[in-house]
This record gives sequence, C-alpha cells and structure tokens, in this order.
Amino acid sequence: MSAPLTPNSSPRVRRRGSTRRPRAGSHLPPFTQESHDAALYAIRTYLKGRTSYDTFPVSFRLIVLDSKLEVKKALQCLLLNGVVSAPLWNSDKSCFAGMFTVSDIIHLIQYYYRSSSYDAAAADVETFRLESLRGLSVHLSAIFPCNHSHIDTDIEKQLGVAPPPLLREHPSASLYDAAKLLIQTHARRVPLLDVDSETGHEVIISILTQYRLLKFISINCGREIQQLHLPLRRLGIGTYVSAPPLPPDVERPEGYNPFHPIATATMNTTVFDVVHMFSEGGISAVPIVDEEGIVVNLYETVDVITLVRLGAYQSLDLTISEALNQRSPDFPGVVICTASDSLGTLMQLIKKRRVHRLVVVEGEGRLLGIITLSDVLRYLIGDVYIGESLPDPPPAPSEILAPPPSGTAPPPAASSGPEAAAPSDEAPANPAPAGDTVDTAPEEKAAEEAQ
Repeated sequence: MSAPLTPNSSPRVRRRGSTRRPRAGSHLPPFTQESHDAALYAIRTYLKGRTSYDTFPVSFRLIVLDSKLEVKKALQCLLLNGVVSAPLWNSDKSCFAGMFTVSDIIHLIQYYYRSSSYDAAAADVETFRLESLRGLSVHLSAIFPCNHSHIDTDIEKQLGVAPPPLLREHPSASLYDAAKLLIQTHARRVPLLDVDSETGHEVIISILTQYRLLKFISINCGREIQQLHLPLRRLGIGTYVSAPPLPPDVERPEGYNPFHPIATATMNTTVFDVVHMFSEGGISAVPIVDEEGIVVNLYETVDVITLVRLGAYQSLDLTISEALNQRSPDFPGVVICTASDSLGTLMQLIKKRRVHRLVVVEGEGRLLGIITLSDVLRYLIGDVYIGESLPDPPPAPSEILAPPPSGTAPPPAASSGPEAAAPSDEAPANPAPAGDTVDTAPEEKAAEEAQ
C-alpha cells in the first residue's frame, strides 16, 4: 500500500526552463507625416469617385413636411421619428421649399421674446404654419418661393443672424462635391433632389448629413483611417480656449469669458440665456461648467425643443439645473476627448456610435475646446473657399491618384473656425441613423459594401 502524500513527501515536479521567443515584427508601416498626408489624399480621391447614392442605406424612409403644417405638429412629428430636421414641400406648386430645422425654432423663440409675450407666443405657435415661418412681417400670408433663389427671411433680419441658404444637390454628384458644398455654406445637411422625367416635377430623394458622410468614410476607408495618427490639436481641428488666464488677485472685468471663444454656461444660467447663445452664435450645444471650469454637462438645442413641444414656454426662465431634470433619461452623456487624441481614433468613434461633437478637456476635466463634425469634415476635405461663391479652386493634392514622394507633399489644410461656424440642428439622444432619414434595415448597407 502506498503511503499518503504529505507536503513533506510530495514528489517535486521539475519544470523545464522557459525560453522567450522573439516577437514577430509588425506588418504595419511606421506612422509618419508622409503616411498621414498620403491617407488624406487617398480619402479625398475615394470621395471623388463615389456619389451620394453610395451612402444610402439598404432601406430607409424620409420624413417630408407639407409647408401648410402647423409648427407644433411638425415638432411632434420630428421628435416622434427621432429626427431634428426635415425637408419642406410646397403642395401648391409641387416643389421643394427648404428645410425645417432646430435653428428655425431657436430663432422663433428669440423673435417672440423680443417682440411679443409668452401668452402671444403660446397662442401663435398653436396655429402657426411652416409656410409663414420666414415671413412674420406679413404673418400667415407668406409662402416659401420655389425659384431656388435666396429666401428673404424676416426673423433672421430682426435677430441679426445669417439667413439659411436654400441648398440642393443631385444624388449622382460626387461625395467630394457634396462635402465641399456643406463646408462652403456652413450647413450640416444637404437635400438630394432629382427631377421626375415624366412630370418634370422635383423629387426629394434623401438628405445627406455630415454624420452620414463621415461614417461612410470611416467604414470604407479603414486602412487610411489607421494612418491618421496625428493629434487633433496639432492638426488644428476644433476650437480651443484662447483667453489668457487672469491672476487670482485680479478682479475679472465685466463680460470676461475665461473660455473665449467658446460659449459656456453654469447650472444657474437660465435656459433663455443659453437659447440666446444658440441663436447669436449659430451653435448647437453649450458646455456647462462649474466654478473651476470643470465640464459637468452639456445643454443642447434639442433640450429646448422638448420644452417647446410640451408647451412649457415659461420653462425658458428655468435655470439649466432645473431644466436638466426634464431631460430624457436616454441622454447618452457628454463625449469627451483630449487634445492629444488622434484623428483616426475620433473617426473610429464615429464609426461605432453617433457622435456630433466632442468636448476637449484637460487635467481633471477642465474645458479646453470643442470639436464639431464641421471641423472634422473641413480638415478631411481640405482647403475650400468658405462661404463664398467662387470658381472652383485649384486642384487639390488629392487629385493625384498616387501619394506624392516623401518630403514633397504640401501640408494638408488644417484651418478650423470657431464652433459658431457650424450651424445647429443636432440629433436627439436616440436619433434616426441618418439624422433626417430613418433606417428600417440593419447597419449593413450598400454604402458599406461599395468599397
């Protein structure tokens, strides 16, 4: 009979000495400025060979509003379908009549606050029609023109803000041209229109948004995205705090903004004060900071629209702290990044989740900057004439199909204006995949298979 095993009598197991195998070399090329530039050229060349049709999902539905619809019903329609804008249709003339966006409601609130009372605003909004949204001087008699010229907008004139341009693009136009149009006009979306060959009438095909365009790039240019390794701030993407800090013993002058040129608010700021920032600056979100400059939240235009839809006009006098209690629990939170994060990392994030802006922070969360989709798109597309109707600029470096030799590539355009250059109209907490279109199929779409 064998003896039982004890700690003292247990047999010792000899272990063979480990040998470390050499690590296999990486097959990825080294990250250099030249590889970054070459990736940009490849992305721009790719977009020139693709059309807006390529970005369409396999299945979607488009929300189109009749211009005779009441504003309140239009708001309910947008929010119920998870979108924040929709094209307008003039049923009398059978033509495209512009876009109904969050900016219209923000400007409408501003207009009534200056020229009327809450009671009058509440009474008017109940019966106010979309067709008269840009003709308050003649009230309900104005109609959107259909000659596709510049719209005379009384609200914007009263508020001193730029009127919205009446944009359009053909679905067969290249994505590069569509992207340039978005940049030139500071728009966040462009309607895609065609003409019915039998009737000669316009047909609204879809809406191309900045988000869908950037997601298309992130899906179909994955190899190039991996080469975009340089830090965001070094590339000049975004708007960053430029106000010099004041010494602790120096009293702040009246109107001093320590985060200039970024508009900020605190939990004690009223909702209407933030609405004024939206309208005056053409922005869609304001970071909420504490006394130390730490970002604690973000207030968006969609939050205001929810109050208006519920008829809570008096809620505009609430503080941000009180208004946030009425926010939907589906709010995804504030997406933050650091100035040292790479452009490729940001594009991967856009591929995985719906992102419309990132708050750049430093240290323990102190506000450092804001990055919008407009900033990202402007950098990826390159140098274009911003806000001007000029002849086509000289050929971009991306028109060279092969990447230029090392050391000869001109630096890519890295200009990026303040967030005020990006109009509002962002998506709500749980939006539709296209912003203006609602997918009814899985994320696998024809655009993703087009590579």
